[in-house]
Amino acid sequence: MNVQLELNSDPMGFTLLFEFDENEYFTDKVLTKTYTMQSSADENDPFGFEGPEIISCKGCSIHWKEGKNVTLMNMKKKQKNAKTGNIRIVTKEVQVDSFFNFFSPPEVPEDPSAEIDADVEALLQADFQIGHFIRERIVPHAVLYFTGDIDTDDEEDGEGDDDMDEDYEDYDEECDPDYDPSKDVQGGKDCKSQ
Repeated sequence: MNVQLELNSDPMGFTLLFEFDENEYFTDKVLTKTYTMQSSADENDPFGFEGPEIISCKGCSIHWKEGKNVTLMNMKKKQKNAKTGNIRIVTKEVQVDSFFNFFSPPEVPEDPSAEIDADVEALLQADFQIGHFIRERIVPHAVLYFTGDIDTDDEEDGEGDDDMDEDYEDYDEECDPDYDPSKDVQGGKDCKSQ
């Protein structure tokens, strides 16, 4: 798989292109995901501008080969008729977690003034964070990931680890309000005396 970045006409929008070799699952050679951004203030509310925000993201349709859609699973369930008592088997398609769900982002209303459901807003933000991470961290360092020369334990990720260890040392689980000394093999401490 090859991942490329294409900048869009709006200042901060972008499209991610995922190129695949021929495979047994779908016929597409390239799968795309496009992010549209708003990077300027609304004329009616200039002080409400908190910085660039995602307006929408659109994935492409994936043309799955027969029976190879990895985002769906057939579940068989027995169903009993209340009147006759006969049992039949019903097959239902359910969505399963998959990388390819990335290409089916939440639907956003076309009207920019329309209210977006809080759950959809959260999914949209999480989706954008993934796309932005791919844009900023994966694509520029693709060769290093491919060759294995990238250090996945960045110094940024390691900062603050010592502080966390100190916090754990200060934490006494036996003084936790949910702690039950009767379940502790070693017995409990008297937290009031500390």
